[in-house]
Amino acid sequence: MDSQDGVTADESGGEPSDTMRERVSMSNWAFWLLLDADRRVVAASMLAAVFAAVVGAGVLHPTGAYTLLTRGDPMETLYQALVGSTITGVTLVLTLSQLVLSQEQGAVGDQRERMQAAMAFRRDVEDVIDEAVGPAEPSAFLRALVADTAEQAGTLADAASGLDGRARDRVETLSRAVKGNADAVGEQLDGATFGEFDVVWAALNYNYSWKLYAARRIRAENGDALNDAAVDALDDLVETLELFGPAREHFKTLYFQWELTELSRTILYAAVPALAVSIGSLMLFDPRGVTTATLGVSDALLVAAATVVVSLLPFALLLAYILRIVTVTQRTLSIGPFILRETDRSVDLDET
Repeated sequence: MDSQDGVTADESGGEPSDTMRERVSMSNWAFWLLLDADRRVVAASMLAAVFAAVVGAGVLHPTGAYTLLTRGDPMETLYQALVGSTITGVTLVLTLSQLVLSQEQGAVGDQRERMQAAMAFRRDVEDVIDEAVGPAEPSAFLRALVADTAEQAGTLADAASGLDGRARDRVETLSRAVKGNADAVGEQLDGATFGEFDVVWAALNYNYSWKLYAARRIRAENGDALNDAAVDALDDLVETLELFGPAREHFKTLYFQWELTELSRTILYAAVPALAVSIGSLMLFDPRGVTTATLGVSDALLVAAATVVVSLLPFALLLAYILRIVTVTQRTLSIGPFILRETDRSVDLDET
C-alpha cells in the first residue's frame, strides 16, 4: 500500500489523505475555482465566460445578431430585469450584513460570557502547550497546537519502542502520520495572515478527525499491551486533538464573518457601476444606431455583451465568494472523530 510520510491515500482503503486537495475527488480546475483562486479572479473568469458565450451565440446564430437585437425591444427588457435584480441583490447583501452584525451585538452579560468562554478555552490550550500566555494571532495559535501534537507523536514513537507486535506497529503508524501532517501544516501556518484564506486552508489540511479516531481506537483496543509511557502519550495527543477541533471551527467562523463582511462591501461598491451601466443602457443604448462591425462581429452585439457583463458584476462576486464558503462548510460539517467521506473504517491501523 503506497504511503508518504506515514500518510495513506484514501483510495487505499485506510487512512484518508491529509491535505484537503487529496481528499477531494474533483479536477484541478474545479478545485482551483472553488477554493484556491482569488475570488476576484473567479468573478472575472465568470464574466469573461458570459461575454464569450453571448458574443459566440450572436455570431453563430443563423439569423444574425444585429437583426435579433433590432427586432422588437429585447435589450430594453433585459436591462429592466438587470436593474431590478441588482437592486434586489444589494438589498439581500444588506440583509446579510445585518445578520453578521447581529451576531456581534448583545447585552453586556452576553458579551461577558463570550469573553469568559474564550479565556477559559485559551487557558486550556495554554496548559496543553505548556505556555504561560498562548499566541494571540490565529495562525500562531493553531501552529502551537499542531506543533504540540508533533512533539507528542515523537514521545509516542519513543514509547512504542518498548512495545511488542501489533500494538507497536499501530502506534508507530499513528506517530508517523501525526508528525508528517503536523510538520507540513506548521510550515503552511508560518506567516499566514488572518483575513486571507491561508489560515483556514492550512487548518483544513490537518486531518485531525482521523487521528483522533485512530488514537482513541488504539487506546481502547490495545490498552492492555501499552506501557504507561505510551498510555500517557496517547492521552496527551487525544487531549490536544480535542482542542484543535473547536479552535479550527472558531477561526473558521471568524473567517466566514470576515469574508461575508468583505463580500458585502465589495458588492456595494460593484453595484454602483452595475446600476449606472444598466440604467444608462436602458435610457441611451439603441442597437439600431450601431450599424458597424469589428472583425466581422456586430458592434451592437459587442456593446450589448459588455454592458450585460458589467451589470452582472455584483452577482458574479456574490457567486465567487459563496462558492468557497459553502465548499468549506461542506468539508467541515462535523467536529471530532466523525468522517463524512467514504472510507474503509474496518481497516486496521497497522495495515494502513
